[in-house]
Amino acid sequence: MKKEDIKELTTEELSLRLNEERDQYVKMKMNHTISPMDNPMKMRDKRRGIARIQTELTKRKKEALTNS
Repeated sequence: MKKEDIKELTTEELSLRLNEERDQYVKMKMNHTISPMDNPMKMRDKRRGIARIQTELTKRKKEALTNS
């Protein structure tokens, strides 16, 4: 997921997306343990996407605190 896409989503949508991405990552990791994936770089991309979402959520929380 790209930064531009993440910034367009609302905070609630980001929270839901974060939970979905985490669930997908756990399933992907489990499947890779059982039988190796063709392209393990997908796991890295998923982790980075999760980190981008978390970063945006943290940024929004900090902005909300400074604006109130």
